Amino acid sequence: MGLLRISTATTSVLFSTIIFLFGGIIGTFHHLYFSGTPIGVLAFGATFSALEVVPLVLIGFEAYENLTLSRARPWMTAYKWPIYYFISVAFWNLVGAGLFGFFINPPIALYYMQGLNTTPVHGHTALFGVYGMLGIGLMLFCLRGLTKQHVWKTKALAFSFWAINIGLALMVLLSLLPIGLMQTWASVEHGMWYARSAEFMSRGIIHNFVWLRVIVDTIFAIGALMLGWFILGPKTGWSLTGERLPYAGKGETHAK
Repeated sequence: MGLLRISTATTSVLFSTIIFLFGGIIGTFHHLYFSGTPIGVLAFGATFSALEVVPLVLIGFEAYENLTLSRARPWMTAYKWPIYYFISVAFWNLVGAGLFGFFINPPIALYYMQGLNTTPVHGHTALFGVYGMLGIGLMLFCLRGLTKQHVWKTKALAFSFWAINIGLALMVLLSLLPIGLMQTWASVEHGMWYARSAEFMSRGIIHNFVWLRVIVDTIFAIGALMLGWFILGPKTGWSLTGERLPYAGKGETHAK
């Protein structure tokens, strides 16, 4: 995109890849707790799983830099929403993979929390929050390149961005996390068998939190539908204003 020197960008990508592969792969050993795994493997898994939070914090600074750079050059405004999705990747990477992951990863926590609703708290925010948002951002980045001569109508795209992110956040805060914390308390007091039992899960307050998912999942689903509607726009033409981007002609000349 012309914002960084090639040598700087290459070094940053290689460094980030080494950190995440080295720390992430070994960190997955935290899933092997209490399955007959040797103590040494547990130690490596616990250590690197905890240390995964460190590079995730650095990603937040990188996201801020990307946002700053997006305002530095006028032509970068055309990439505003792809960049916003990349920034949301950094946010969910820190919160979902980092904080919520560290929340359930220590051995004593896993002993009482593994398999309860605290696990999908980490799973939903880390999987869709990171890889889902990353996929959407990359898709929009490619779509921007395919329609580089035209200005987008971004109201539907803006609505989808906030609806998807808010829906995902409320899904966790209003339903999964409260149920998971209540299950954890029941697991500590009575045992895992009770926290996962039909008797516990059929309690009225649990049903109330489950039904809240209808509201927040609807917000999330509407955001996804609006995103799909916007993506059809460049093909049909309704999401294009008909105006040309101010740099389009210059970009073509430069490319030639």
